[in-house]
Amino acid sequence: MNKTKIFILLLLSLALITCSVQEDKTNQHNFGIVIHGGAGSMEKANYTAKQITVYEKKLNEAIETGYSILDKGGSSIEAVEQTIVVLENSPLFNAGKGAVFTSNGLNELDAAIMDGSNLNAGTVAGITTVKNPIKLARAVMENSKHVMMIGDGAEKFAKKQNIEIVEPNYFYTEERWKILQRIKENETNKDESYLNKYSDYKFGTVGCVALDKNGNLAAGTSTGGMTNKKYGRVGDVPIIGAGTYANNYTCALSATGHGEFFIRNVVTHDISALMEYKNLSLEEATKEVVMNKLVKQKGAGGVIGIDKAGNITMTFNTNGMFRGFKTNDGNSTVKIFKD
Repeated sequence: MNKTKIFILLLLSLALITCSVQEDKTNQHNFGIVIHGGAGSMEKANYTAKQITVYEKKLNEAIETGYSILDKGGSSIEAVEQTIVVLENSPLFNAGKGAVFTSNGLNELDAAIMDGSNLNAGTVAGITTVKNPIKLARAVMENSKHVMMIGDGAEKFAKKQNIEIVEPNYFYTEERWKILQRIKENETNKDESYLNKYSDYKFGTVGCVALDKNGNLAAGTSTGGMTNKKYGRVGDVPIIGAGTYANNYTCALSATGHGEFFIRNVVTHDISALMEYKNLSLEEATKEVVMNKLVKQKGAGGVIGIDKAGNITMTFNTNGMFRGFKTNDGNSTVKIFKD
């Protein structure tokens, strides 16, 4: 073989390698994570600089936990679960440790998780002894034939799944207990202005949505519900399509707010449907539901979301929402207040 033929073969080999590299770059999928820690009437003046720093640090820890999983090629389901575990273990938020109290002085927990690749979902409601409700929700999704389990039955299933069980007093925090007592006192005095003052506690929830490198979406949400809730009340979190929804065809969503309004409006599914049937963008669909439909009904709260292309939204109609995101393009942020 002469030198000319060898040179031509080398050029062809280099061209093939270049095409292969370019194709690999083209096939790389965007990925990212978005979280929330509840929305409500949060005035910056009511928080010290130290408190804000503590919240921001925990939100960043949660984001980095999930993003690290995604960056290493892990699944969106795994990222969502582990991110929410960080938030459930923190007394700063109304989920897991630090959940608010019912009128009977109990901590009743709800959670949900959904896989956008197959629309499989698992939810739990009214549980009192499972340390991390989001883990139980995932177990219901993956290891049972059901979507929702509640109360004693859910806790029996948790034991069979070797999910960590704790004494109910594990969830107790002095701050949440004092808030319940003051609300009950003012409820007796029919002072409704007090309830408005503490509306941020009524709307507390944590949630996470993620898009992984394989293009799969997932969503999860966990909550202690509404302070002073009565009669076995369950909110929107464990109702698929209300507080939690994921569909690879459109987006993944997690809501926080006055659950009754989110249930009536099937908020998260409504956003997905607007994207699918009316071809709205994630931001357009979310604003239509949160800033138009809910506002007209005086339904307070917010929604986080990420779509199949990696676009995100963090939309809320209250004074604030603990929130943050990180995407593979280098963008990231953590915020609390409207500004």
